[in-house]
Amino acid sequence: MKIFDVIILGAGASGLMCAGNIGKKKSVLIIEGNEKVAKKLKISGGGKCNITNTSVELNNFDGEEELIKSVLQKFSKENLLEFLDRNRVELELRKNRYYFCQNSADDIIDVLKKSAKNAELILGEKILSCVKIDDVFEIKTDKNIYHTNKVVVASGGISFVNLGASEIGLEIARSFEIDVKPFTPALVGLTVQKEQFWMRELSGLSCYVNIKVGERVAKEEMLFAHKGISGPAILTASLYWKKGLISINFLPDKNIIELATGSKKRVSSVINLPKRLGKALLLALGVEDKECKKLTKEDMDNLAKIHDYSFAPAGNFGFTKAEVSRGGVLASELDYKTCESKKVKGLYFIGEVVDITGELGGYNFQWAFSSAYVCAKAIK
Repeated sequence: MKIFDVIILGAGASGLMCAGNIGKKKSVLIIEGNEKVAKKLKISGGGKCNITNTSVELNNFDGEEELIKSVLQKFSKENLLEFLDRNRVELELRKNRYYFCQNSADDIIDVLKKSAKNAELILGEKILSCVKIDDVFEIKTDKNIYHTNKVVVASGGISFVNLGASEIGLEIARSFEIDVKPFTPALVGLTVQKEQFWMRELSGLSCYVNIKVGERVAKEEMLFAHKGISGPAILTASLYWKKGLISINFLPDKNIIELATGSKKRVSSVINLPKRLGKALLLALGVEDKECKKLTKEDMDNLAKIHDYSFAPAGNFGFTKAEVSRGGVLASELDYKTCESKKVKGLYFIGEVVDITGELGGYNFQWAFSSAYVCAKAIK
């Protein structure tokens, strides 16, 4: 019976990165249910993959800060950029914030595959279970049984079922009585209540907004969609919204009262928004589209709500439209320095299967790479 030093479950961003950093001295096997590696990396960012961000801070993540801090200190954004530069992955900077592959996501996938070339790779085998017998783990797939001294669960979340996503990571954790938080959709569009159905009629239109959820503020484009609202600002806001109110500032860089006071123009003309949106917004606020100088105090009070349009979304678009899954193995179950289970020696959890979720903008791939590196160095 062959016993591998390490078996990695999943050949996505975190699984490949982990394999590439364990080194040549250990026998490593990667098991992937898909017929190809890194399918989520391949399609993300329109095929160019938003890898990381110019600013990576603790407040860009939802999760246990001590774990995030420990991991990012060991493999930072600068470390990731240096790794990519060393391997000649050309990047482009968008909006002075987002790092994308200049050519395609294949550039980074090829580097990850090359770095993990010392590991054996098995594709197209669905992982069914993981048990520990004495000091050896037994991994059962739909085709074979494998044995190893250490297991790294890098199986991701369930936001891309069409790419083979599954809950196997949480199932393994539960089988070892490791506490988890069920997966829920994150970085996802929000559906609206009947009172906000006017938003759905603007489908396809977008505008720059500030969206406040609790103490968090997302500053980016919002897109009106058939189901409700989406776009970068909404996706980030959805990470922090559980239920209750959100507030949208449709004119974050202007003061509508100053624009309207004393003007002979119609209100819709001074709002400085796409005409369809301006008129729909006025209707929603109960303000007649008349000459600004004819606005009453009540009109002005209602008009000011353009900077604070508060409402409670009905829900979200679900996993089929979610960029990532929130939830996973609780941070309290892991050693912050290694990502190893505190309860089960030799069992590690990295990437999206851990209850750490980043905002939109490359943060989730940064977490995947950083947690993989930390885990690999601990094993090495």
